[in-house]
Amino acid sequence: MQYDFLTATILLILIVDPLGNIPIFINALRNVATERRGRVVLREVAIAFITLLIFLLLGEHFLRLLHLTDISLQLAGGIILFLIALRMVFPAVDDRMNLEVVGEPLIVPLAIPALAGPSAMATVMLLSSQGPGQTIEWIGALTVTMVACAFVLILAERIQRLMGARTVIALERLMGLVLIAISVEMILAGMRTFIRQL
Repeated sequence: MQYDFLTATILLILIVDPLGNIPIFINALRNVATERRGRVVLREVAIAFITLLIFLLLGEHFLRLLHLTDISLQLAGGIILFLIALRMVFPAVDDRMNLEVVGEPLIVPLAIPALAGPSAMATVMLLSSQGPGQTIEWIGALTVTMVACAFVLILAERIQRLMGARTVIALERLMGLVLIAISVEMILAGMRTFIRQL
């Protein structure tokens, strides 16, 4: 599957899932003063952005260091994405939303793994390995994704009140279905490449 700026942005937004993270952020920021919440969200989004940017820029060197191929990364990324998407469609009762955060959250669980989780890390590494000459496009896609996340999560409580918790959950499950299809396509593309190389 070939990616460009638009498809990479859509993929990253679906994976980072700002709407699905609304309940997690509301729960984690419950004990934070209202006037501080916007700054905490921006800080956590910035940490997630820097983390994913490091994986994007150094991912190819990391893969070479571990002697991993693009095919193995594509298959692993597809499998991780599939599992994450399944959890979006069929959330577990003891999911990360129920974690009680004492005080002001820092890095965990908001920046990592809520925003910069394993699937997002694998995806940016996959983008950098499949299109090493498109680094500016990937950085642009990541930037747009993080700006969208910051916008949605700063307005998290208003969005949940406006749309209702059930609508947010329904949208997250819809995004999960789209991600399942993308993950299957990634796995099939990796298998096709592997079979051709046999």
